[in-house]
Amino acid sequence: MLDVAPPTLHTRLRDWVMEVAALAQPEQIRWCEGSAEEFEELLELLVDAGTCEPLNPELRPQSYLVRSDPADVARLEDRTFICSQFEDDAGPTNNWREPDEMREALRTLFDGSMRGRTMYVIPFSMGPLGSPHARVGVEITDSAYVAVSMAIMTRVGRGALDALGTDGEFVPCVHSVGVPLVDGVKDTPWPCHPASVHIAHFPETREIWSYGSGYGGNAMLGKKSFALRIASVIARDEGWLAEHMLLLRLTSPEGVVKHIAAAFPSACGKTNLAMLVPTVPGWRVETIGDDIAWMQFGDDGRLYAINPEAGFFGVCPGTSELTNSNAMAAIRSHAIFTNCARTDAGDVWWEGMTAEVPDHLIDWRGKDWTPSSKTPAAHPNARFTVAARQDPAIASEWEDPAGVPIDAILFGGRRSTLEPLIREAFDWRHGVFLGATVASEMTAAAIGTVGRLRRDPFAMLPFCGYNMGDYFAYWLRIASERDVAKLPRIFYVNWFRKGDDGHSLWPGFGDNSRVLKWVFRRCEDAADALYTPIGWLPTTEALDTDGLDISADDLEELLRVDLHEWHDELGSLHEHFATFGHRLPAELAAQLEALAERLGA
Repeated sequence: MLDVAPPTLHTRLRDWVMEVAALAQPEQIRWCEGSAEEFEELLELLVDAGTCEPLNPELRPQSYLVRSDPADVARLEDRTFICSQFEDDAGPTNNWREPDEMREALRTLFDGSMRGRTMYVIPFSMGPLGSPHARVGVEITDSAYVAVSMAIMTRVGRGALDALGTDGEFVPCVHSVGVPLVDGVKDTPWPCHPASVHIAHFPETREIWSYGSGYGGNAMLGKKSFALRIASVIARDEGWLAEHMLLLRLTSPEGVVKHIAAAFPSACGKTNLAMLVPTVPGWRVETIGDDIAWMQFGDDGRLYAINPEAGFFGVCPGTSELTNSNAMAAIRSHAIFTNCARTDAGDVWWEGMTAEVPDHLIDWRGKDWTPSSKTPAAHPNARFTVAARQDPAIASEWEDPAGVPIDAILFGGRRSTLEPLIREAFDWRHGVFLGATVASEMTAAAIGTVGRLRRDPFAMLPFCGYNMGDYFAYWLRIASERDVAKLPRIFYVNWFRKGDDGHSLWPGFGDNSRVLKWVFRRCEDAADALYTPIGWLPTTEALDTDGLDISADDLEELLRVDLHEWHDELGSLHEHFATFGHRLPAELAAQLEALAERLGA
């Protein structure tokens, strides 16, 4: 093993790194410094290994295509564990394993797992350097692809070590692809061990261990594992919020600014909304974050949020100049694409990227592809990884150490019926009820049966690091002693409602700015709303439809509350809440009963 002098005097960190090295037995240890030179060197290693393929520099400068193993293409919820001391603390929505049992299993898996490989030590900051809301993690990995990805998605290197000092707290994150290079084993462009994947979280000790997968949130442990599963526990214990939410800055024609956070399940347009180009004249949307928000109450009683990430890890299929021109601009250079198709000209392509489908491609598996092929050219979960600063719509304060004040919170899901375009909660408690009952119809890119309704409370179902019943109670409690006038208003949106003949009633994308405008004006008490049993809805006159090609019948249907359909929904809501048993807050049960009364049920 290469003897490397650690670039830190933090004794606990140094000792931990050597403990992991003694277990995993790497050939050498490399502490990542986060420099541009290091980034380029790691990319060269990945190119030499066949992991990264440079794209045509004239079409996509400084960009690379990666193809993963076909068995390692997405997050694995069924192999993700919360190893709390007591099973009930993990709750019914998480996979639980007894901590000592899991540690023994992990020690067996990691014993010699990095033999023949380099062990990268990656100190990183979640949140802007210097922010009182930022947290430090250190990931150990034997994957150069992970090291490069973490350099894009987080703030890696000396700045994180300086923030840590000699005795600061950090979240230890250990990752291995699980393929030691011993006994004649030859390396592959994408090493992984899919049969033995474990992604384990220890909430009491704030640890993360991941084995067997090299993909996305399974391996980039700063993302979902730290920023949500572990951070949600830290936030609960310390009095703040770690949420699966985008953050955007909305500016009116008068120059007034409001900030909005929004939580949507998979395939409901989070990144598109974060990078929205409004169709309403005079309005402007700027991106602060597209996936995760850490929120704390300020001394003034308002809720402030930071984006703890430094990059975007976005889904490619469906992203286009029409749906998200800012994302397309961001990935024109210095981007890594995973499991996309490659054009004959040396660029990337995916379904929905262009109206015209190329005559020939090399698909995400590395095979010839034509429009007559029976499989997609790009994997449905194909991704781009790019620095947030490349987004042309990035807000000037996206790295403000103090965060931005949140005026409104949106929840939403994909519903073809029932749910209107937009409704406002009666108050914070009703808003928590809306968040707790988020539901979305499954898509081909999500886990489950297409079209099946899946409850995804707060869009946190796969990401809450503790019992979700307790999570609901925390949301209710955290604001109980606050000035209600300073709390964000809460709304519920649904861009996906359809007519009886199956056509989409709302155009979505840039026209979602019309909904944001109503939200903005409601926060100013300057927009009309109609009381309904499920919340406040805009009147047809209050929703700006100037220049929008939508019929009066479709607009009426978008804002219609069908009492019979909502009666039918009550049974599903009761079943959903029963999942949490005695940990369900009494307030949410009362909210459900109040809804039933308002519906006349």
